[in-house]
Amino acid sequence: MENEFTSLERAEVLTAALPYIKKYNGKVVVIKYGGNAMINEQLKQQVMEDIVLLWLIGVRVVLVHGGGPEISGLMDRLGKKPEFVDGLRVTDQETMDIVQMVLAGKINKTLVNLLEMKGGRAVGLSGMDGRLLQCTMKDERLGFVGEIQKVHIQPVTDLLNNGYIPVVSTVGCDKQGNAYNINGDTAAACIAGALNAERLIMMTDIAGVLLDRNDPSTLIPEITLNELPSLYDRGIISGGMIPKVECCARALREGVKNVIIMDGRVPHAILTELLTDEGAGTMVRPAQ
Repeated sequence: MENEFTSLERAEVLTAALPYIKKYNGKVVVIKYGGNAMINEQLKQQVMEDIVLLWLIGVRVVLVHGGGPEISGLMDRLGKKPEFVDGLRVTDQETMDIVQMVLAGKINKTLVNLLEMKGGRAVGLSGMDGRLLQCTMKDERLGFVGEIQKVHIQPVTDLLNNGYIPVVSTVGCDKQGNAYNINGDTAAACIAGALNAERLIMMTDIAGVLLDRNDPSTLIPEITLNELPSLYDRGIISGGMIPKVECCARALREGVKNVIIMDGRVPHAILTELLTDEGAGTMVRPAQ
């Protein structure tokens, strides 16, 4: 009897998800993946399962990933101390070699392999492939940290049109072929904008935008662009959340329908957000 009840519950869950499956079928969803959801092995497996499930029901998923902790870890092992200015990694040539090795190599291919093992079809790209992320130097103090000037999106659309999940590491290059380290949130926003994505999901290490940063129950479920100045002025959006929200605003201005900032540490948060009434995190919408 218990098994029958479980089967019935499963059927009801799938039926409840049907309107959302119809809504997102054939639509582009860009997922920015990083932080603790990437470090924790169990969470990583669940995120990959969520992505493959979305792909199987016809969502055109693009996965954009960072890898800051792994970069810092390899730098430590090589005896090189990480330096940051305004939250951005100071990247000399030696550090850039490490960034490229970790992001475009180890992490990118590990994620592609995981997606394949879960039953998906995935191909890894860096922002250097097809000049996907063309950039210039952001600030001389930062070294090889890139400011995106142009997104050549065709390598991603070609993969989507051929039924693959593109997995993009955030390494770009300039017209002279120099490699640059690019902020993952910025890269995801620009890629989502170039694709006119239905949704950009920013996976973070907090629940979303909170009225009281120490109280997760004060989550703000929805914000419009015209409400942002007031939230900045009141100090509700501050510190590390400022650049994240600015990336959300940039994505919306470039054509993304809406953006979600969510806690990537919550199991199956992506499915909760896309396929249930409940949702997850803070949604940032265009100005009303």
